[in-house]
Amino acid sequence: MDATKKPLRIPPDFGVYAEEHGIFDMYKRLMCQLIVDRPDDPIQFIIDWMKRDNNDVSRIAMIGPPASGKSGISAALSKKINSVHVTGEGLLDDDLSDAAHEAKSYISKSQPVPDTLWVQLIKDRLKRKDCIRRGYVLEGFPQNRQQAIELQSLGIMLKHVVVLDAPSTMLVERQAGKRVDPITGDVYHTTFDWPQDSTIQARLLEPDGISEVETRKRLAEYSRQIDGVLASYPDIHMKVNADQPKIDVLAQVLSYINIQQRSVAPHTPRVLLIGPIGCGKSTMAKKLAEKYKIVDVSCGTLIKEQIAGEAKLGEAVREYVQEGTRVPNNLVCKIVADRLTELDASTKGWVLHGFPITMTQAQGLADVGLRPNRIFFMDIPDDCVIERLCYRLTDPISGERYHTLYHPPRSSDVKQRCKQHLKDSEESVRHYLNEYHSYSEELSEFYWDDGAVRINADQDPQTVFEFIESILVNPLPKKLGKE
Repeated sequence: MDATKKPLRIPPDFGVYAEEHGIFDMYKRLMCQLIVDRPDDPIQFIIDWMKRDNNDVSRIAMIGPPASGKSGISAALSKKINSVHVTGEGLLDDDLSDAAHEAKSYISKSQPVPDTLWVQLIKDRLKRKDCIRRGYVLEGFPQNRQQAIELQSLGIMLKHVVVLDAPSTMLVERQAGKRVDPITGDVYHTTFDWPQDSTIQARLLEPDGISEVETRKRLAEYSRQIDGVLASYPDIHMKVNADQPKIDVLAQVLSYINIQQRSVAPHTPRVLLIGPIGCGKSTMAKKLAEKYKIVDVSCGTLIKEQIAGEAKLGEAVREYVQEGTRVPNNLVCKIVADRLTELDASTKGWVLHGFPITMTQAQGLADVGLRPNRIFFMDIPDDCVIERLCYRLTDPISGERYHTLYHPPRSSDVKQRCKQHLKDSEESVRHYLNEYHSYSEELSEFYWDDGAVRINADQDPQTVFEFIESILVNPLPKKLGKE
């Protein structure tokens, strides 16, 4: 970088590296932790923090009213994602914790445990190595806004808050039928989950506090507190209907926690549209460029501009274009890379189409640090492409394009003088389609780990655009099992 030049030119690969490794988010987390902990030796604190920081792990709170199934869903979820299941009972059973002994003394006197004490218990547990390394599912906490605020003030920042929700009448019925096995601790229900073993049936006990009066009292307390809790996590909570089979609830929770949160870090769109001729890449690129003020980069247009401008690269590719042969990969990669590194493209972002069409070109783009962060494969049947292209006509006088099926010429005079472009002949179109199919599979494999998305391009253009837009403006989902 040359600090004397304005505007300051930052190489595009800087931003790519920062986005790929989450540099901005890492810096934000570090600064928050420094402000919260205020260590005496900040340098050593930073070194230790960076050694143990792991933003990929789960930090989930599972909350809900009594009998909503928090315990079962939390246990199943923690097992599924290999995270630590943190419960209120587990916090109290820590014999080495002075805070746990103090909390038990309150309970023995039938007094409520203070919020500050619960928060201290949670803090001590979540700072252990297993929670830092594997993440955690916090069951039943925070119970109120005060606990949520204190957890945040201690630097305990949740990534997802799952709220199990269900009608009160169903919760009262579910609670009234609850039975507990005193030996195994397993929970059963007289209506929905009754054990087949008569021995287990005989020893089941009715737990305390499940009468209708007590349940409604707890539901009323939950209703008073839940709005304050959700106000503390406005952007990271989701309500899930608990009045459905457990497997369906778990599936919805898994889907939610695998959605990445939106980052506040600077983000430059780098969109890549891949598809056969006639799939609508140019149309989609134009729409994206107009709406989001990013640069529309067409490989074919770039080559024509190079030739028209009589640049050195243009002279080098002219003979290949005139002969109708493929331009060598090193030349076309150079042309595209030069355009994508210009100031407008590197600062505003870009949408690229018509390149790459081979694995070598895709690798060449990656080698110069120009890796896209949104990749779309626009799929369309060959017959639809032939119908779109082979029936196109162009008026040589006005330059207007027509289609004999969808947009025929308005008069017989116009129809007589319209001509078909050589590239729109069926032989030429089939040649381009065969060429695309010979490379599309390896391109798909190359970009699949980068979150490539396949789109049915045989739809109304506005429908296709809305789908692309929905992927563009939201964070990509995480790969299942990544955590």
